[in-house]
This record gives sequence, structure tokens and C-alpha cells, in this order.
Amino acid sequence: MATIKSQGATQQFVPIKEIRKGTVILKDGGYNGILMCSSVNFGLKSADEQRAIIEGFQNFLNTLDFSIQIVINSRKMDLRPYIALLEKKAPEQQTELMRIQLREYIEFIRSFTDQANIMTKSFYIVVPYSPRLSASGATSYLFNKKKTTTQSNVSFEEDRAQLEQRLSLVIGGLTSTGVRAVPLGTEEIIELFYRSFNPGELENPIRLDN
Repeated sequence: MATIKSQGATQQFVPIKEIRKGTVILKDGGYNGILMCSSVNFGLKSADEQRAIIEGFQNFLNTLDFSIQIVINSRKMDLRPYIALLEKKAPEQQTELMRIQLREYIEFIRSFTDQANIMTKSFYIVVPYSPRLSASGATSYLFNKKKTTTQSNVSFEEDRAQLEQRLSLVIGGLTSTGVRAVPLGTEEIIELFYRSFNPGELENPIRLDN
């Protein structure tokens, strides 16, 4: 019983009402879309390329008439599933030399991960959209507080279309900087939030489709 009460108290601090069709619906009525972004190795670029990236990013920011959040998720990489896969493949090797080399490689990975924290970074952009009720619509909502399912679905699709326009604008703007961005779907967003609130559990990284 104490655990149930604790979970209920924790959920009060999470501003998410539901996640539907790749859209995070907040308790205050706002919407969020989440883009997963590729990275650019800025240090390996030439001076001209670095200047072009900076100018492209400046131009991208200047085109926005709404705020965005840039989120960097950094966490320790779990290589145990990879090591388990290698151990499973070891008996399948056709020669003793290959089996020895694979065992040595497994031990190298184990010792290396024990001595150093291998971190993985994921990059996200959160794009918000806040629907605005008209005066008559707001009055009707405050007094009646009733909406049919059809009206609610139509409103959601309209608001989602506005959010998707913003997402497309951000994706297009990032292209000039060499950054590729893709919107996360419902399952991916749920997985992302689950990992964020359960950092100690084993996990597989989300990857951009090729």
C-alpha cells in the first residue's frame, strides 16, 4: 500500500497526461514533439566547414518564432549484452585460433570497461505547441467542461498538424548544419521517458534509421 501511495505521489510531479500518435500531451493542455538528432564531429571539420555550421545554426535559430529545448542525454553504456553475444559465438568458431582470439577480445572488453566509464550521448530537441482557445471556446469550456469525443479528436488532429509544421521547420533548419533529425514515435517516446525515470535498468539505445 505504501508503494502505491509513493507511485501516486511521484506521478503528480510528471507533467505528462498521455502520449498519442508521437505527441506528448501535457496536463496543462500543451503539446510536445520530440526529435532525435544525429551528432556532428565539429573538431574534425575544416575552418570553413566549422564557419558554415555556425552560420547555419545561427540562421536556424533566427527562423524560429517559438522556443525549443535542446536535451543531451548522457549515460554509461552497458556492454554486458554485447559480451554475452560474443561468448555465445565463441563455440561456433571453426578454428582454435579464432576461439582463442575471440576469448582474448572478450577479456579485453571486460577489463577496459572495468577501468573506464564508456559513455553514450543522445541528442534531442523538444518542440512545444500550446493551443489557444478562443474567448467563446474558453467560456464554453469553463462553464460546460464537456466535449464530445468527435470534437476532442478533431481538435487534437488540428493541434497535432500545427505541431508537425513546427517539427518540419526544425528538421529543415537543422539540415543546413549537417544534423539529421527524425521525430520519435509513441513507442520510442514511452521508452525514452521510461529510461529517464529508471536509469539503473538495462537498456538498448535508440538509433536513427539509415
